[in-house]
Amino acid sequence: MNKPRSTPKSAPKSARPLADLLGPALTTAFRRHGFASTEIVTHWEDIAGPEIAAHCEPIKITWPRKGDLDDADEPAPATLVLRCQGPAAIEIQHLAGVIVERVNRFLGWRAIDRIALRQAPLARREKPRPPPPIDAEAARRIAEQMTDIADDDLRAALGRLGAAVKKGE
Repeated sequence: MNKPRSTPKSAPKSARPLADLLGPALTTAFRRHGFASTEIVTHWEDIAGPEIAAHCEPIKITWPRKGDLDDADEPAPATLVLRCQGPAAIEIQHLAGVIVERVNRFLGWRAIDRIALRQAPLARREKPRPPPPIDAEAARRIAEQMTDIADDDLRAALGRLGAAVKKGE
C-alpha cells in the first residue's frame, strides 16, 4: 500500500485587509486615466462640496504632452474631465473656477487649470428616497374645507397637497 505523502504544514496566514489587495490594482487603473492617486475620485464630495458633487464626478485628468511644455522645471497644469448630467452642465460650467481652486487646494499645488465636461449619467448616483407617506386623515380634513371646488378628484388632490405642505412645516 502506498502511504500518503506528508507535506510540511505552513504557518496559517492572517487575513489581509481588502484595501491592501485592491490598492495597487486601483492605483494602476487610476493612473491610466491620469490620476496620480485615487483621492480625487474617492474624496470627490469632500473636495468639490456636496452641492457640486451631487451633479458631477471626475472621469480623468488630461496632462499636456511632454513636447507641449514651455518650462521644464514646473509641469504644466492639466485638464480635469468631469462627467455631469445634462441640465447641470451649465451650472457646473459656471462653477469651473471654484472647482479648479478646490481641487488645487486639495492637491497642494496648481495641478489643474481648466475643466472639461462630458454629459452622461453619473455612475455613483444615490437612488432618490421616496417621499414620506402623507397622512390620509389630514388630507381628507383639508379637502373637506374646500367647499367651493366641485370636482371631487381635484379637491382630493388639493387635500393631499395641503397635507404634504403642512407636514413639511
